[in-house]
Amino acid sequence: MSKKVFSIDDLKRILLDGAGEPEGVGVEASTVDLEFQELGYDSLAVLETCTRIEREFEISLDEGVLGEALTPRALVDVVNNQLSLANLA
Repeated sequence: MSKKVFSIDDLKRILLDGAGEPEGVGVEASTVDLEFQELGYDSLAVLETCTRIEREFEISLDEGVLGEALTPRALVDVVNNQLSLANLA
């Protein structure tokens, strides 16, 4: 069964596990609206993070997520939307 809520703390943990420490400031409460690139994460780090999210939360993210979810807040919103759809099924 998948978890029902995906948080910024979940994202931060998964990013650190998959990509390690960023070259920039990383994800914090004050940086959730900055683009991943500004935070020190490249597209490969975000791709790896999406793959880990899919496995851990038992959901499938559309390939367009990387193009749409450019900030941590946007990615959390996309994941939670997908989780809510999965919980309806």
